[in-house]
Amino acid sequence: MQGNKLYVGNFSYSVTDEQLEELFSAHGKVESAKVIGDKGFGFVEMSSTEEAEAAKEALNETEFDGRTLRVDEARPQKPRTDRRY
Repeated sequence: MQGNKLYVGNFSYSVTDEQLEELFSAHGKVESAKVIGDKGFGFVEMSSTEEAEAAKEALNETEFDGRTLRVDEARPQKPRTDRRY
């Protein structure tokens, strides 16, 4: 793993930032946890690459709130293009 930011997907739409932070805090210090709207995914930033790797290994494909989580290293955001013509 290269970074300390994780993509977390396939969780219930009712999950909050606080629940996500609590879940990941068992595996290290959580710098930030953000659920993206009512989309069923979000991002968690751990304080180190090692903690991020440990959290990924521990939580990927585990059940949380009735759904099987998908945890992976977050990819860099692609630059947006202005589509208003």
